[in-house]
Amino acid sequence: MTAAWQVSKRCRSGGLEAIGRIDHEGVGVAGQDLRALFGSNDHQVGADEAFTNREDQWRVFVNALDGHLQHVADPGFDAADVEAPRRNLLVFHGVGGIGKSTLSRRLEAALASAEHRPPHWGEPTWHGPQIVPVRLDLARSANTDFERIVLTIRLAVAAAVGRPMPAFDIALRRYWDHQHPGEPLEEYLRRDGLVTRFGRALPEQMKAALGEIAQTLALPGMLGSAVGQLTGALVRALREHRRAVSALAGCARLADLLEADTDLEALSYYPHLLAWELARLPARKQIAPVVLLDTFEDIGDRTHRDMERLLQHVVWLMPNVFFVVTGRNRLQWADPALHGQLDWTGPAAWPGVADRELPAPRAGAIETGGRRQVLIGDFSEEDCQDFLTHRLQGDGRPLIDPTLRRVISDRSHGLPLYLDLAVMRVLEIRRTGRIPEPSDFDVDFPALIARTLTDLTPDERHVLRSVSLLDAFDTSLATACAGISRDAPVLRLLERPFIRRASTALWPYHLHALIRSTLRTAEDTTDDRWSPRDWRNAAERAHVALGRRWAEHTGPDRRVLIACLRQGLTLAAEFHLDLGWLIEAAWQYVSDSVWEPVTVAPSSTGEQVQLRTPADAMVELLSTLGRRQHEHRRTTADRLTGVIDSGLLPEALGEMALYYLAKAHRDLGNSVASRTGMQQVADREGRLAPAARRGLVHLARLAGDFPTALAVAETLGRAGRQNRVLGDIYWPQGDITRAAAAYERARNEAEQRGIAGERATSQAHRALVLAFADPTTADSEIALAHCLLADVKLHATTLTVHIASLIRDAGRNADIGERAQDLRTEIEAAGLTSLLPLLELAVCFHHAVRGVDERLDTAVHRLRRLTNDGDHSYLADIASFMGDWSSAPGAWPVQWLAEEETICRRWRSLVTERRGVSE
Repeated sequence: MTAAWQVSKRCRSGGLEAIGRIDHEGVGVAGQDLRALFGSNDHQVGADEAFTNREDQWRVFVNALDGHLQHVADPGFDAADVEAPRRNLLVFHGVGGIGKSTLSRRLEAALASAEHRPPHWGEPTWHGPQIVPVRLDLARSANTDFERIVLTIRLAVAAAVGRPMPAFDIALRRYWDHQHPGEPLEEYLRRDGLVTRFGRALPEQMKAALGEIAQTLALPGMLGSAVGQLTGALVRALREHRRAVSALAGCARLADLLEADTDLEALSYYPHLLAWELARLPARKQIAPVVLLDTFEDIGDRTHRDMERLLQHVVWLMPNVFFVVTGRNRLQWADPALHGQLDWTGPAAWPGVADRELPAPRAGAIETGGRRQVLIGDFSEEDCQDFLTHRLQGDGRPLIDPTLRRVISDRSHGLPLYLDLAVMRVLEIRRTGRIPEPSDFDVDFPALIARTLTDLTPDERHVLRSVSLLDAFDTSLATACAGISRDAPVLRLLERPFIRRASTALWPYHLHALIRSTLRTAEDTTDDRWSPRDWRNAAERAHVALGRRWAEHTGPDRRVLIACLRQGLTLAAEFHLDLGWLIEAAWQYVSDSVWEPVTVAPSSTGEQVQLRTPADAMVELLSTLGRRQHEHRRTTADRLTGVIDSGLLPEALGEMALYYLAKAHRDLGNSVASRTGMQQVADREGRLAPAARRGLVHLARLAGDFPTALAVAETLGRAGRQNRVLGDIYWPQGDITRAAAAYERARNEAEQRGIAGERATSQAHRALVLAFADPTTADSEIALAHCLLADVKLHATTLTVHIASLIRDAGRNADIGERAQDLRTEIEAAGLTSLLPLLELAVCFHHAVRGVDERLDTAVHRLRRLTNDGDHSYLADIASFMGDWSSAPGAWPVQWLAEEETICRRWRSLVTERRGVSE
């Protein structure tokens, strides 16, 4: 969401502009912030109150209230109906510090006076009775009790209506006299400050109501001290259906409530009487109360819901009053499982409240019965920048420079509380006479931990710290990581707004990024903080749980493997854990040649990673293998050399590092080093021995020794990917049909075994050789190759397909030279120099088809320069055959599988056939 910001008038005192005070959620609000006021002696430093307009939330509120007003105005509406579903409730919830209390206060102010409504909110369109807002802060610090909540609502009505509410007032007076003997209600209201807020109307109205009832019953002498006798007389009159009390007889439940015990339970039903009185007000006196219940999480925990139950009575029994709840947690009233703890539960009772926590829509209205739970999201980057720009100013200019604003914004992850704490830190640093720098904010604020943990149970805190070790999790994984035998604490924690849900992810839950990093890195000063040993024990539990999850998974989906590897590697490296299951998982990772990133990308500064443990070495190994498709092969070779030289890898993984180092040397054109490494791996007879022998075949082929390459290739079998190797040997002989058939068998085998990388590679090579023979067939083969490469990261193979496209278009397209140059640049940037000779062969084929001997001659000479070390020198001979020239004598004679004349004729035939097609 991108919200505009409202800048209110500045508060000045002695020339110093005051910053809006910090509320329960830590976001700037109207009024003076004494912390900021006494935070600096520099009277040139000022601040504007920065408040996000929360336009989306305002739109949701306006539409919901409009729907409520229309519902109440309907002729069929009955305020005394206690069975109909309730649509008089809207819930805003979100993490601590997101701005819920600020929103609640702004809603109250905007409803009380249009001049206090932020201009970007827009004017509401509802018509009808006067809106009467009343806000109740349920924070523990406010020492709020249920009696005070009921009294506050009645006081707000008294101030707005200016007339008694006899049914409610006599019940309340009876309750008060019984529960507070000797303490006049007037004295309580004065002492609690409610008279100052609402005036003295209620005591006078209550006295008038009692007098009216006494007069109606012809009992004027009872007024004053005998409220009990008065209510008894009223009950008898109601039971006997006397005409004198016909005005109150319409309230069917009044007599029963006046006979009930005078306790909190009974008091929680009295709002029904107030709702009935409001409904029978004359049209000119009608009002529409809006009660804002803020900090709802502080009314109790989710195990003991006594206070919540009383408040639910108020909301349910006053259907003509609109309630706005703001708090940290999603309201659970629509959950049928709470039946017995609360009196009205389930989605039928609370339409819309059952919806999952979704952000407010960017546009569109909430209709009656629509969604009534709205998650207040984090600030956008633009919101953060605007907040920091307007929060502190000096001489009319932002005090926080743009670079520092970006740093603070990035670290905040959009959490307003962090932004506000950062502003306080700016002032703190300025007091030392120093200008704040970005490095000053490479810290976390411990206050975030206290704010996050404040209303969690001990079990929930334990689970929260445990899952902070994980990037993502589900219920069973969280339970295992916490080392507990039941899911209940996890399920309760999942209801908290700092747990984010991604329904399409493998594991749907993750912690808010800033809260997670703060839990992990900031100094924890809470009483139940974890020791380093506690953290390590939790990491070991998480590591074991991830290993078990990976071992239990079956099927071709690699998401479980990658998710377990990523989190397992991180834990093993940070807490120096044994590698255990990670070794076997690493082998599964490399077996498919897909190369998803499994670790954070290494630094681009070129600094050598410091390896201290086997876990560090394994992280560097798999990171290098995953990144090699995106880096220069020289970088890959250097990093693998560093891993091998550290001596920290287990023997099995040491073989893996050595093999891929040999492959990197081959790609770089270092055939001697590659041959040495491949031979060492083959001699060990380990898992990669077949692959190493295949690598030796490739090296023999590169050297032009095709008989030797063929003899070894025929012994490789399926493990050595024999069919693909045979295709690599056949096509240089000009035997396209045989090579294409070998590649097809290789692709089919890989598909049967679920090896995605090998399947894509085999298809890419098949497309390459068929591009020489049949452009039409090559179209579909190239398209299939691109399709198979979509889900894997194989840079060299992708480049091979691009070269195949050049060969397919040879002799037809005039832009071959430009496309070849672009590919040449990309190949050199990736360090895949072994592909350059193949690219030049494609260019030679193009010139041969077009019959431009001078350009063909130039291209052949360029190709010979590329192969003057002996590798791929046979490609230069093939290029000569394309021009119907004999191979030039050189230091690297090629040993073909047939007579050179036969090889030459095959390639020349491919050129002449293409020339006929092109013409």
